[in-house]
Amino acid sequence: MKKMLSTLVLSGFVVLVSASFGFAEFSSAGSGNFPYFHMGAVIVGGLIIVSLKKKYEELYLGEAIGSFALYTILVSLFTNPVVDMIKTMVS
Repeated sequence: MKKMLSTLVLSGFVVLVSASFGFAEFSSAGSGNFPYFHMGAVIVGGLIIVSLKKKYEELYLGEAIGSFALYTILVSLFTNPVVDMIKTMVS
């Protein structure tokens, strides 16, 4: 029961973070420049982490949530709006 509950909590976290990533990218880039590849990478990464959590009981919930959060931040750093913002900050 505990394994199923932690998997459900992780799945909810993945859905919420993926939705917030999509909203943030849509509001900053607009509909014409939406990074579909990056959104797909976030969704596939979330599915992989949830499947690993379901398969291995040794993986703690905090570790899975932290790894997905860091993965989402890493993917968001390589989107066009963030790269453009960093270019304007540097120059």
